[in-house]
Amino acid sequence: MSRSIISTPTAPAAIGTYSQAVRAGKTVYMSGQIGLDPQSMELVAGFEQQTVQVFENLQAVATAAGGSLANAVRLTIYLTDLSNFSTVNEIMARYFDQPYPARAVVGAKELPKGAQVEADAILVLD
Repeated sequence: MSRSIISTPTAPAAIGTYSQAVRAGKTVYMSGQIGLDPQSMELVAGFEQQTVQVFENLQAVATAAGGSLANAVRLTIYLTDLSNFSTVNEIMARYFDQPYPARAVVGAKELPKGAQVEADAILVLD
């Protein structure tokens, strides 16, 4: 099975010792994305804007891998405030169609750079 690193300037550069994504065969393992603007590398303001930016960043990496969020089979979302759960659902519905990927939402005390939301995904490409 082949393994390749996925990287794109249309998503934030890694801020640690990780790759934006790794493709192994037909499966793409995407690292967590927070609401960083890929140009400025600054966190966007507000929970809703951060959540939109998270999905935009995931979409950019999925595109670089040769797919889209429609190829997602698993999604994990990390929230510093679980009361934002319904807002995440509303925004996620803009980026995913039914049938939705499997998903977990995890409460986190803190996220990198003071982010309020982070998400990672696993894609399976055709």
